[in-house]
Amino acid sequence: MIQIAIKMLTGDRAKFLGILVGLTFATLLITQQSAIFVGLMTRTYSFVTDTPVADLWVMDPEVEHHADAKPMLPTELQRVRSVEGVDWAVPMFKTFARMRMPNGALRNCILVGVDDVTLIGGPPQMVQGSMSDLYRTDGVIIDQDEIDRKLAVFDRDPATREPIGEKRPMRIGDVLELNDHRAQVVGTFRASKSFFWEPTIYTTYSRALRFHPNERRQLHFILVRAAAGEDLEALAARIRERTGMAAYTQPQFKWLTASYILSKTGIAVNFGIAVLLGFIVGAAIAGQTFHSFTVENIRYFGTLKAMGAGDRTLLGMIISQALCAAFLGFGLGVGGASLFGSVVAQSDLAFELNWVLVALAGGAVILIACGAAAISLQKVIRLEPGIVFKG
Repeated sequence: MIQIAIKMLTGDRAKFLGILVGLTFATLLITQQSAIFVGLMTRTYSFVTDTPVADLWVMDPEVEHHADAKPMLPTELQRVRSVEGVDWAVPMFKTFARMRMPNGALRNCILVGVDDVTLIGGPPQMVQGSMSDLYRTDGVIIDQDEIDRKLAVFDRDPATREPIGEKRPMRIGDVLELNDHRAQVVGTFRASKSFFWEPTIYTTYSRALRFHPNERRQLHFILVRAAAGEDLEALAARIRERTGMAAYTQPQFKWLTASYILSKTGIAVNFGIAVLLGFIVGAAIAGQTFHSFTVENIRYFGTLKAMGAGDRTLLGMIISQALCAAFLGFGLGVGGASLFGSVVAQSDLAFELNWVLVALAGGAVILIACGAAAISLQKVIRLEPGIVFKG
């Protein structure tokens, strides 16, 4: 009977394609918009992801996300180091700075200073040069992905200072000014794409303090490695108790940043509306088309019922038709979303498709299909077999 039901479904090509279009559209929109949303949220805490060496992040209790600069006193570093269970703790400087390009243009950037001795907290992947090049005079490391975009520069005539030729990527040896202090490019790095659009520049902690206007509080984060076998939650609690500072594990700090973006912007609402519209439109198209298909084939269901087929058999046939269309529409929709993701992989568009999103999209499509089947099923169950023989 299931085989007969599938033949009935595919026999009416116009209705079958209409159902597929509705389910495919719903799957594609739900999956695509969800993947873009997850990609954006992942980018909000990409800086934390790119610094996996730290078990705990210690900061001012008022900090709401990793780009929220609320510096602490330098003495907090020694207080954290003295807490039982801390293997090592190093300082990190991270704030926004004003940068003057070699051609005189002004840009805002994110200035990160890492521990002078160990260079812990540096970028995840060096492309040109090495981290040890930061020991060179005025050395800074710039983002490889920005050297031909936001960090692209004109060469200038030494006499007239007029631009020569077209813009070129910034390269090793170029000289910048950071808050009116000389800085020289000694390398490039590659990191995860960030939600924040300013280019990131790494240097040593002491040099970052020199680049930045002098203040009494200039320590932004303390990166902590726990001793072997130490419970991270217990260690974070001890640090909070001893120092009064906030201490987060990496997953907690990621969630702190993501939740701030979610609560302070309309991103979640906007993407939620798009996903809901995809669900509603897909359900409307599939439900209406499937109901129309059932009405047009009601005489066949009546004939089967007159021949002795019970309601359970007819229920199995209709559900089989709905699930068949759901699986096909789900496959086409997820395939389309994956193709879209591969096309935009090298662009600035955030897109991260994982198995959780695929499972949620699958559940949504099955729900749509079962809802469409339920609407059609009522008409079949209430059908009187003898009506098909009248006239």
